[in-house]
Amino acid sequence: MLNETDILPDGLLEAEATELLGLLGSPTLIHLEGEIKQPLFISTLLHGNETTGFYAIQRLLKEYQEKPLPRSITVFVGNVEAAAAEQRRLDLQPDYNRVWPGTHHDDCAETDMMKTVSNIMRKRKPFASIDIHNNTGFNPHYACVNILSPHCIQLAGMFGNTVVYFTSPKGVQSAAFSDFCPSVVLECGQSGQADGVTHSTRFLQAVLNTEKLSSEHPGHINLFHTVARVTVPEIFSLGTDSSTDIHLSHELEKMNFEQLATGSIFAGLNPESNAHLVVTNESSEDVTSEFFDVENAKIILQKNATLSMYTTNERAIRQDCLCYLMEQIHIG
Repeated sequence: MLNETDILPDGLLEAEATELLGLLGSPTLIHLEGEIKQPLFISTLLHGNETTGFYAIQRLLKEYQEKPLPRSITVFVGNVEAAAAEQRRLDLQPDYNRVWPGTHHDDCAETDMMKTVSNIMRKRKPFASIDIHNNTGFNPHYACVNILSPHCIQLAGMFGNTVVYFTSPKGVQSAAFSDFCPSVVLECGQSGQADGVTHSTRFLQAVLNTEKLSSEHPGHINLFHTVARVTVPEIFSLGTDSSTDIHLSHELEKMNFEQLATGSIFAGLNPESNAHLVVTNESSEDVTSEFFDVENAKIILQKNATLSMYTTNERAIRQDCLCYLMEQIHIG
């Protein structure tokens, strides 16, 4: 399934994300040589409808068509089939950002492919790894890390003041690469927004021209820890009106990265159903009662929590989750 090349494929810098299946045929690893040989690894389109990373890479590489790259780059172009369909993933596919080494997913062609990519890059000893994503709901731009090392935090801080630390879900690219290089995820707002492409391109340019990452924690970071994941059981219907088992709120979608207070209404319920949400912690333990209670056909928050990635998009919820719950932390 994996293509590997050390030549920029013809037409890549002009293609739309939806055209990559025809252009590349399958996921592709592209090695491009630069003046500093230790490469920067950039991953894009692990989710086929999250296109900001691809267009940022295009813009970056166009700047170096007539001059050498300051540093070698390896680009991994992921789920080109889903990109052609403008979907996160196809229904019969696993999530391309849940099948990297460390995954709980059963062995399959995709887990084998991600092991291969990881092994290739481990031998190349990357300077850093950057995986670029978009959100479905309304979120600020932020970076994520999987370990609280100074180099990872420094790299994330180059993207912005807001950084999220998470250890679940398992099998994500950034966690796999954190074993052998500084690694971050960029969350660049919603797909199709020009400011996301501009922001991520500037970040890539800055990292490409960085010779060494600092070993000191930057002082300007607002650091959040993802403590729980909220999902909707398949048997319950959901939507933003009262005809569904679980009634979601457009207002909450505007409150990502804002703290909700104890007693806040999180969702409405059909009183004729036994509908509920499920909350799991980083160890995949059910902690629903720690966060939610039901009162008068409403789900009520039992403790302060900060939202991230809350969305009312049903397909996104079914393929991933309703949202994450976070707490702010401080490191010295």
